[in-house]
Amino acid sequence: MSAVTSTAAPVASKRSRIEFGRYLRRNPSLVIGIAMIGVLLLFTLIGRYFVPWDNAFPLTGPRSRPPSAEWWFGTDAKGRDLFAVMVYGTLLTLKIGLIAGFLGLFIGTIIAFVSAYYGGWIDATVRVLVDVFITVPTLLVLVVVASAIQSSMSTTMMAMTIALLAWREPTRQIRAQVLVMREAPYVLVARLNGASPFRIIFRELIPNLLPYLGASLIMAVASAVLASIGLEALGLGVPSEPTLGMTIYWMMNESAFLLGIWWWILEPVTVLVILFVGLYLITTGLDELANPRLRRST
Repeated sequence: MSAVTSTAAPVASKRSRIEFGRYLRRNPSLVIGIAMIGVLLLFTLIGRYFVPWDNAFPLTGPRSRPPSAEWWFGTDAKGRDLFAVMVYGTLLTLKIGLIAGFLGLFIGTIIAFVSAYYGGWIDATVRVLVDVFITVPTLLVLVVVASAIQSSMSTTMMAMTIALLAWREPTRQIRAQVLVMREAPYVLVARLNGASPFRIIFRELIPNLLPYLGASLIMAVASAVLASIGLEALGLGVPSEPTLGMTIYWMMNESAFLLGIWWWILEPVTVLVILFVGLYLITTGLDELANPRLRRST
């Protein structure tokens, strides 16, 4: 009996690896998206060994120097090493997006599950609140809040500010999914068997929503990054932090277009394009995984 079990385990493991490989071949958008984000992460992690934090912004360097063997990404109008700026700026921008995205999705998921599962006046109240807050102009509110706390602004504070409104879309979308799933046969069977709401939510609903929650997280991170860039491009970020948004702000403030400092313009834009395209492809791949109707046939 043990010999049969020990033989069956490797066979099942090999079969699952084969199925996973086949799925990845059918879902190239997910693979390409993960690869693009992985390249950015490797760039930031490996790049830190070439530009220690203490020497990340050498203002004594030559100003407006194009890319060369000495200055790989060139320097800006203030003499800052743009390779160091891109390394740390990408990392800080991802940090803002991840914190705000996680907080927004976490709060939105809790509200959505409580609202949709219990229904009644709780669901009616949440629906009205979401409909009201969804009409609030996001950038206007964030500008007002960021202006009020700019003296104590940090990258973490920036993420918390963006998270103030980041829960709205996850709440609406996840609530719609739970409203459908709560009437599924397996949920009704769990109720008949006496399962508590807590057990149904965490053992039946959330596991089936994991791909969708993953796609929602990626979308929330992308939205948070976009919001942070908008605020920082308006000068409401942290001047001492070389985020991608602040790099764009200094680029516009120093008239890089008029001065012909093309590398100062090209580099942050290239990083942002890779970031947003990668996040979009990951979202598309996870959405295909969550929605059987979108899956490609073998």
